[in-house]
Amino acid sequence: MTPFDGELPPPFEIVEPTEWRAPIIFNSPHSGSVYPEDFLNASRIDLPTLRRSEDSFMDELIAGLSARGFPVVRVNFPRSYVDVNREPYELDPRMFAGRLPSFANTRSMRVAGGLGTIPRVVGDGQEIYRERLAVDDALMRIETLYKPYHRALRRLINRVHQSFGTVVVVDCHSMPSIGVSRDEPRRPDVVIGDRYGTSCAPTLPDRVEETMSRLGYSIGRNKPYAGGFITEHYGNPASGLHAVQLELNRAIYMDERRREKSPRFAQVAADFAVLAEALATVPLGDLGPFQAAAE
Repeated sequence: MTPFDGELPPPFEIVEPTEWRAPIIFNSPHSGSVYPEDFLNASRIDLPTLRRSEDSFMDELIAGLSARGFPVVRVNFPRSYVDVNREPYELDPRMFAGRLPSFANTRSMRVAGGLGTIPRVVGDGQEIYRERLAVDDALMRIETLYKPYHRALRRLINRVHQSFGTVVVVDCHSMPSIGVSRDEPRRPDVVIGDRYGTSCAPTLPDRVEETMSRLGYSIGRNKPYAGGFITEHYGNPASGLHAVQLELNRAIYMDERRREKSPRFAQVAADFAVLAEALATVPLGDLGPFQAAAE
């Protein structure tokens, strides 16, 4: 039994096109806004503060792409509850009453920052929980939400890979317009993350930069975001598996303080469609080698 049984929407959704335009999957793992009641009751901070961690409206920005021939994946549970862009067991021992399994990764940089698979803090550093959590609670969330999402995403990736010989995952995120550090320069409109050239063929980030620049957006590469677990885990260009992360500056499509769409939202969504079409014109031969993905 999970908090997403019953009348709540499914934990995640995959909307496939009727006719496929290209082997490109658009994924929004951090836009979920369905908060389980037991999570809200356990939190020491209010819902508006929790929601600061969301990639607000990113799922809506890409929703129309399924009608254009591209599969779209969206997660409905919030990243502050379970973050699917982490290893399965990046867990902070300070959060839990009881001993974590020996296989848990308790020493990653993300855990140290409070942003593991079960986050300890929201994006601006505020502690989420009043009390320590039961270890079984964390393991239940991973088994019932995290793992089914990754199984479904992996199945989709494998199916596309086998059909086309190659596959591209575009992992869609948004970032606050201003960083935590005052020393950080003004953030660009779009940051392209390819794990410093390791997660995809170079033609893909080049095509993103060329297209978005032409549409009037300022572009950064890999700083401050080079790509998380999804980009790293699913990107293996030598096998024809490509993953690129896009971080959109929230100020270009929403009012960050009020968490409302801005008048420019529709234009940004339209520009995403232009980007999808531009990526679809990359010759598949540039994305080889062609081989079946392993199940």
